[in-house]
Amino acid sequence: MKTRFAILVLVSLLLLAAAAWLGTPFTGEHSQFVLWQLRVPRVLVGALVGGTLALVGAVFQAVFANPLATPCTVGTTAGATLGALAALALDLAPRVEGLPIVTLMAFAGAFGASLIVALAAAGGRARIDDVLLAGIAVTLAATALSTGIQYAADARALVAAALWSLGSLPQVGYRGVLVLLPFVVPTAIVLLGSTRGLQALAVSEELARAQGVDVPRLRMIALGVGSLGVAACVAWCGPIAFVGLIVPHLARLVLGASLRLLLPASIALGAGFLVSCDFLARFLVPSRELPVGVLTAALGAPALILLVWRRR
Repeated sequence: MKTRFAILVLVSLLLLAAAAWLGTPFTGEHSQFVLWQLRVPRVLVGALVGGTLALVGAVFQAVFANPLATPCTVGTTAGATLGALAALALDLAPRVEGLPIVTLMAFAGAFGASLIVALAAAGGRARIDDVLLAGIAVTLAATALSTGIQYAADARALVAAALWSLGSLPQVGYRGVLVLLPFVVPTAIVLLGSTRGLQALAVSEELARAQGVDVPRLRMIALGVGSLGVAACVAWCGPIAFVGLIVPHLARLVLGASLRLLLPASIALGAGFLVSCDFLARFLVPSRELPVGVLTAALGAPALILLVWRRR
């Protein structure tokens, strides 16, 4: 099993390296700028976002004891999108100097959406229908509110919000890396440090309590910290759906259900997966760059249908 884990991490690292070096050839006096100020920062941001979304997806599946629970399917991404759009479309960021208002608003939306679904699925091992229906309801409500906010915004803010809502990773320089690191690194540390309790909770709430796990506290920590990581990613890159669904299931096929290996493997595989999707999105449409969020949604929707069909 450890050999498989090492191979998976190595493959992910190779994907990250390939995304930075392959593609349109860069030569001449601007080659170093293209490599170190455009491609490498983009790969690093993609790795941070992909790894975080995949890790939070795997953790949510353990918290809800449901393989279909991810930031996308339980409404966390939609809640973060609502909060971030409110800050962007209503032009709130310039009014609060010195604070990452977009990230804070995204966190409020993400945590609120996650909490609603957690309350709806409380009281033991939640059925798939409970989690999915609650997630769909929260997503529809958040989407409706997001549409209303965009309708109320002026034309300039509306265009910016619409482009942002597609989800993309364009970077010039390392500002995105510096913005994301203070959020995604603590998220990973806290969630990886909760592996033992999450493993017991994934089996059953009774087992977790028998092992001395404070289940309500663990759930609140996982939902709160996971929402913070998702919020930071959404605030910077826009909503990028289904990474938290596809990647944990791929890792589980290779490594099994043990969270001790599954969680770090999800980080590595999520980084390689999103960067690879971004690489493909740059070349699928000639003379245009397809937002990576469009591609992940196109891949994730059939994956979700397939998983539901298999469980039936």
